[in-house]
Amino acid sequence: MSKNINTKLTKLIKYYSLINYNLIFNNKSINRYNQKQHNIQKDKAQSLKKLREEIKDIKNCKLKESASNLVFSDGNPNSKVMIIGEGPGANEDKEGLPFVGRAGQLLDKMLNAINLNREKVYITNVVNYRPPENRKPTDKEIEQYLPYLKRHIEIIKPKIILLLGSTAMNAILGNKDVISKMRGKWHEFKINKLKTYSIVSFHPAYLLRQPDQKKFSWIDLKMIREKLKKF
Repeated sequence: MSKNINTKLTKLIKYYSLINYNLIFNNKSINRYNQKQHNIQKDKAQSLKKLREEIKDIKNCKLKESASNLVFSDGNPNSKVMIIGEGPGANEDKEGLPFVGRAGQLLDKMLNAINLNREKVYITNVVNYRPPENRKPTDKEIEQYLPYLKRHIEIIKPKIILLLGSTAMNAILGNKDVISKMRGKWHEFKINKLKTYSIVSFHPAYLLRQPDQKKFSWIDLKMIREKLKKF
């Protein structure tokens, strides 16, 4: 009798393991982009944790009043490639991770095209809370978050920064030109002692509206692939 009970119990455990019971009985929404715990240096991990807490404690921020979650980052903090977008959208605000909606799916495909993925890049945004109705961040909001973004870059120490969209381009490079004039070339970017190379490209959300522009993004991606060979 005891043997039969043990056999049934073993089969039951295997069954629940196969169907991933924790997802069924968990009230939280399923997150497609579960962040992997990367083996990073203790000081870098502590610096990222401190930065996250400082952003969480920002005062007098209108974005925080309407947002549901702080959207800090995704990916590998040890990566040589840092991707900076504009700001969280509805899906990102819900899940607390950048680029998880339709634009995020396209970004994943773009990265895969040059043999990269979220385990090989580090992703964040200019602002860490969703602007209401997915509007662009205001100049004042960008100015408020820019010191934190620059410190974020200093902590990660990427070799390459991919700036997606005009908001990221303007914030980091301080350039008001249109993306069509800025993309397809390397821009040297310095923060204190850190020197890195940045490249501007179209935001995936824009490419969803203007798919004919994907050919130019492909050129930018190939430039990143070739640049990475030098590091």
